[in-house]
Formats: sequence, structure tokens, C-alpha cells
Amino acid sequence: MSRATLLVLAVGRFPAGGHAHSGGAEAAVAAGRVRDAAGLERFCRGRLHTSGLTAAALAAAAAARCDPLLLDEAADARTPSPALRQVARTLGRQLLRAARAVWPCAELDDLATARPRGAHQPVVLGVAARAAGLSPYDVACVAAYESVSGPASATVRLLSLDPFDATAVLARLAADLDHVARRAAEAAGRVQADGVAALPAASAPLLDITAEQHATRPARLFAS
Repeated sequence: MSRATLLVLAVGRFPAGGHAHSGGAEAAVAAGRVRDAAGLERFCRGRLHTSGLTAAALAAAAAARCDPLLLDEAADARTPSPALRQVARTLGRQLLRAARAVWPCAELDDLATARPRGAHQPVVLGVAARAAGLSPYDVACVAAYESVSGPASATVRLLSLDPFDATAVLARLAADLDHVARRAAEAAGRVQADGVAALPAASAPLLDITAEQHATRPARLFAS
């Protein structure tokens, strides 16, 4: 496995559409829950240990050769917000398009055929990572990092936050990121024996509620 490949998948310039999404940060800023770097850190830590953990485990399980269609159903069950389900599939469709161009393989083609409207982004991420030769733990790291890097980047734009402060938030979350990735990979390793019930289903009800509210806003900078 090449560490450079891991960086290609994780870098923000990978054309997967994430730049158009704030991961709930825009709604949190609008509600006054995120006003500065300290608020951003609280938001990111909460997101990492809930929806971030769930996404990382789904991605790790897909990389561990679990059935992606079964995992896609599990992702649906773990995403109660219709708006967030749509976002996950939109991002999954864009990621799948990019991954098929970079790491063409039959598994990615089969997933595109089976889910023409898009599979959940973490599931696509896991299959793409496997095609790229990455391990379940590697892709768990990518998914966990994505769960906080997107909101951090969006908040820089939303609040004119100093980019150095936003990057410092991500650096302070490094130990949490490692912990979440390990938990996700360990859970993925139990799926073959215990089924998808072995995967975390950590919830973030406020993210679900605000996602539905955000989807109806007439003026917004980010799609989610």
C-alpha cells in the first residue's frame, strides 16, 4: 500500500464534491452555536464521535470486503434525516465518478450499476479505498478526517475565521481522530461474524434536525 495513495484520496482537491458542503457547520453558525475557533472545536469533536464514527465504520467495512449494498442499507438506517440521506448519495455519486476514473475496477462499476442514483458516500469511499489498495484502518482515518475537515474549511468562509485557527483545531483533534479510526476499523472487523449490527450507530439528533431546516433555507452558501 502506498501512503501517497492515501493522501490522494484524503486531499481536499480530490474531485468528490465535498467543497460544496459544510457538514452542518453553516446551520450551526446561523444558529449561533459556532462563533469562533472554540465553538468550531466543540462542533467538530461532537460530529467526529457521532456521525464521523458511523461513517468511518461503514467505510472501513466496505474496504474489508463486506457487501456494499448491504452496507448501503445500513447507512440508510443510520441516517434518519431525508436531507442527509440525499446529501450522502449525492456525494457518493460524485465520489464514485472520480474513483472510477482514478482506480477503475469491476467493483466500482458494479456499485454504479446497482446504485445509479448514488450509494452513501462512506460506502463508496470504502470500495474506492479497497480498489486503491488501502486498508480498512486507512480509510477509517480518511472518513474520520473528512467529518471534521469539511466543517473546519466551511467555517473559515462562513465566519472569516483565521485559517491558522481552523487548522489548529484539526491538529488538536488528532488523538480523537486516531481513536475514532481504531474503533471504526475494529467494528468493521466484526461484521463478517456479527453482521452490520456490529457497526456503530452513533446519532447526532441536532445535526439531523438542522439539516432538515437548512435544506429549506432560500439563501445558503453550502448545500448542507
